[in-house]
Amino acid sequence: MSETPKSTLQYRFDGPEDAPVLILGASLGTTWHMWDRQVPELSRRWRVLRYDLPGHGGAPAHPASAIGDLADRLIATLDQLGIDQFSYAGCAIGGAIGADLALRHPHRVASLALVSSSPRFGTADAWRQRGVVIRTNGLDPIARTAPERWFTAGFATAQPAIVEWSVQMVRTTDPGCYIAACEALAAFDIRSQLGHIGVPTLVLVGADDQVAPPADARVLVAGIPDARLALVPGTAHLAPVEQPSAVTDLLVRHFASSSHSTHTTGMTAIAAAAPKPVLAPPPAPVSAPVAPIAEIAPAGQPAQVPTGEPDHRARGTKVRREVLGDAYVDAAEAVADEFSADFQDFVTRYAWGEVWARPALDRHARSVVTLTALTAGGHLDDLALHTRAALRNGLTPAEIREVLMHTAVYCGVPAANAAFAVAQRVIQEETRPEG
Repeated sequence: MSETPKSTLQYRFDGPEDAPVLILGASLGTTWHMWDRQVPELSRRWRVLRYDLPGHGGAPAHPASAIGDLADRLIATLDQLGIDQFSYAGCAIGGAIGADLALRHPHRVASLALVSSSPRFGTADAWRQRGVVIRTNGLDPIARTAPERWFTAGFATAQPAIVEWSVQMVRTTDPGCYIAACEALAAFDIRSQLGHIGVPTLVLVGADDQVAPPADARVLVAGIPDARLALVPGTAHLAPVEQPSAVTDLLVRHFASSSHSTHTTGMTAIAAAAPKPVLAPPPAPVSAPVAPIAEIAPAGQPAQVPTGEPDHRARGTKVRREVLGDAYVDAAEAVADEFSADFQDFVTRYAWGEVWARPALDRHARSVVTLTALTAGGHLDDLALHTRAALRNGLTPAEIREVLMHTAVYCGVPAANAAFAVAQRVIQEETRPEG
């Protein structure tokens, strides 16, 4: 295969060339091989297309920091291949890409399966914090803790070869592309848009998934008008690997319920049809393979995101949260009262909505300026806050050290000495590996 352009994705096909197209999207830190156990059965009925995220599985390292960007690259790939309509199954970030496709390209997605997915994965702070850890320590700490996030303890103990395989997948991922994907997940939130997903959707989740737990799956089912929930017992986040037979069976049943009448250029696509409820026997004893249980979640609507804010206020809130973190902004807003509310509004509108949002300097450069100014003014509490922000904005500890060395020359050694003590403490706290 020739080198993949920046606008497309690395991919492979399995299955008959004239069969309906089914796309499989992998999870963050994995490759298309996470679907290996599903492909033999799926490729009997479908032309299965698997793709790798940028920098994963040897794919070119062209980072993408938005889910929409990744979806656009997949669409560009499909356009080159002449594929108009398709069905789609994605795990975790792969599910986020599938949801984005269903929202922005509803005429192209015939049927959808969201595996180990969520309308919002954790918190933005947690994803940006993971990026800080990777910039400082590389991917090894993330790789070593991947098995405990992806698999149940019993499976990890019984399958050491698969555990080692999962660790190596993460270790061989390009760090810059992994960090960009963390940024994409930090910004991903479709809770207010779920009602606009109009294709038949299977939401499949492991009962023991701690990354995208069953509660998140139920939010998806409550919000998507034509959705079914499949709960797989004894399974954590990487359900297609931990319970391959159960996941394969659920996917076959879901996608087979769609008719195969719509044609693409040179390929047949799957036309949308309402899925039948997915039913399976009760779970078998722990010593035997676990069979999936599917259930219909209660109807309901996801939480709505406030709308109607003035543009500079909304923009300021968004930038402030991205730079300082949700936890800090939530705390600041919680203590605001009649006396201080106007000041908080002023800071949000003008500092964050206007100055920090001006395009001539990126956030990396603005952090350098801010650290220098706070050191010169001796504002050590704010320096601690903005050292954390600088790490989230992409500065490495080595770059922060150089900023403070420079301030020692132009702002004075005593000021820099105090700043070094504050920055060193914050860096040690923020770059401590997980686990």
